[in-house]
Amino acid sequence: MGSGRGNDSYPVESLPPATGGVGISLADILTDIYRRLLTAYGPQHWWPADSTLEVIVGAVLTQNTNWRAVEKAIARIKDRGLLSIPALHQTPVDELSHLVRPAGYFRLKARRLKNLVDLLAGEYAGDLERMGKLPTGHLRDKLLAVNGIGPETADSILLYAFHRPVFVVDAYTLRFMTRHRLILPKAAYGELQGLFMEHLPPDEAIFNEYHALLVQVGKRHCRRTPSCPGCPLEPLLA
Repeated sequence: MGSGRGNDSYPVESLPPATGGVGISLADILTDIYRRLLTAYGPQHWWPADSTLEVIVGAVLTQNTNWRAVEKAIARIKDRGLLSIPALHQTPVDELSHLVRPAGYFRLKARRLKNLVDLLAGEYAGDLERMGKLPTGHLRDKLLAVNGIGPETADSILLYAFHRPVFVVDAYTLRFMTRHRLILPKAAYGELQGLFMEHLPPDEAIFNEYHALLVQVGKRHCRRTPSCPGCPLEPLLA
């Protein structure tokens, strides 16, 4: 895997030691959750991609769909030899819509991808290394200024493509945190993100793994209709 972490070691060395007992802090709780999930599921090797650009394309296409559908869409782009910034920049949006059709909402996603590629091609001459030299806050603002790019997509690009210590929040995260009474329902994106970023070390590897593990437990157990038996976090609900 080119751009993903692909690390067989457990990134736990930057975490504070678990303390437990009376007066347990939110940092303790989040660390305990991370360790339980990592022990149960192991490293997730996320984000699966062969290049930085592929991560970026996948981040746009993965909204409201499953990863298998995104892989099909990316494979169609690759088969046409279009997985490069110049090629995508020159591809008409109608043609791009056809290629990304497996990912769903294909017209909308094609336009969003085109908007982002136009930024990369125009302002950075297609040079992702140049764009990646921006400070994290500035880079996030640039991404969010692109029509159709929201916080989750921007933060996925920051974390997985540019390896910045930014925690990605998604529907699985909100559902899990609400059910474990760690945040109020319908909390804002920034509030939920802040809980992780303020109580965990600013470590890109941990944020990477933590997000992927929450997706895994969300798919297996913390679904819209919860399936708690057998969940590695079930004891924490007692």
